[in-house]
Amino acid sequence: MPLRMPIAMPRRSRLRLPALDLGEESLGERIARIRKERGFTQVELAKRIGIIQTLVSDYERDRLRPHAEMVVRFAIALDVTTDELLGRTPPTRQPRPMGNRRFLRRLQLIDKLPTRDQEALLRTIDAFLAKAEAS
Repeated sequence: MPLRMPIAMPRRSRLRLPALDLGEESLGERIARIRKERGFTQVELAKRIGIIQTLVSDYERDRLRPHAEMVVRFAIALDVTTDELLGRTPPTRQPRPMGNRRFLRRLQLIDKLPTRDQEALLRTIDAFLAKAEAS
């Protein structure tokens, strides 16, 4: 019969560390705020990171704690430093775009299209606007 070793429970640490001031926001609240400032939906952020939307929601509601690699992935996807994401440094204020951020992000994507596609899309938009003005 094999000899079994008793399973020892991990000891509770006696180490007393000073509290860190990470601001008033939780990590999840900070992720949600920065995501909204960047104009991303949870689905769009999830796609940029390579996870599903429900996980983004769980991280934002502090139901899950991200491990180090996930913090880095969020920081890259949101274009911030890990220190900013973790609340160690103040947010870098980027100039806020005027108007609807989702609309402006779509304009950036349109700008990457071939010229022929851009012109076709602009003709469609112009026709739609002309019809709206006539109403």
